[in-house]
Amino acid sequence: MEAKATQTLLNELVETLKDGQNGYADAMTDVEDAKLKETFKKYAAQRSEYITEIEDQMFKMNLKPDESGSVAATVHRAWIDLKAAITSKDSKAVLNECERGEDYAVKAYQTALKAQDLPSAVKSVIEKQYQGVKEAHDTIKALRDSSK
Repeated sequence: MEAKATQTLLNELVETLKDGQNGYADAMTDVEDAKLKETFKKYAAQRSEYITEIEDQMFKMNLKPDESGSVAATVHRAWIDLKAAITSKDSKAVLNECERGEDYAVKAYQTALKAQDLPSAVKSVIEKQYQGVKEAHDTIKALRDSSK
């Protein structure tokens, strides 16, 4: 895989993670349920850690993280309705939107893992993160399904 394609792929993951981090940070401050607050806080922190890991890999390969965030247009749509859900203070609505964001993140990682010839160090970071993203998705889905 040539450097430019790798850079684009990794920037897309970073944007997806940033969006999730922001989404969870917003959800965390506005939801009233203490257990949900903790869950959102945990996933916001996870996403922050994942961003650092990917950016570290990019620096090792001499690739520039994209500061402009142009990739993110589609990602933001995944979390955009979160604001409306939050203002209603409806936990189930917030969880619905978080799950939608997670669906997007899972797909982004699945796409990244299909990429050919990723350097092995990068691939192992992405595989490890994919497990975490998938676990977050399943947790959020379970919380949503059990909320009234």
